[in-house]
Amino acid sequence: MKVVVLYRPNSEFSRMVEEFAQELEREHQARIDLLNIDTRDGSSTASLYDIMQNPAILVLRDDGQLVQQWQGGTFPPKSEVSYYTHV
Repeated sequence: MKVVVLYRPNSEFSRMVEEFAQELEREHQARIDLLNIDTRDGSSTASLYDIMQNPAILVLRDDGQLVQQWQGGTFPPKSEVSYYTHV
């Protein structure tokens, strides 16, 4: 499992997103990929998973299947994200 976070690096949420990702990696040993939503990869990922708001947190299986997602500026507890990475 991996966690992909789609966001805009120079936005009002960027610091919160980056701190959330660092803490999740450190506290829960989750694999986090930060992806700029304005890049080609970020845009195609957002389109593939029907992301309408950012930042967005996606938990994906290794084959790309979506397990869980959260969109917008309210983040779930890190323990909840970690739970989905171990299901």
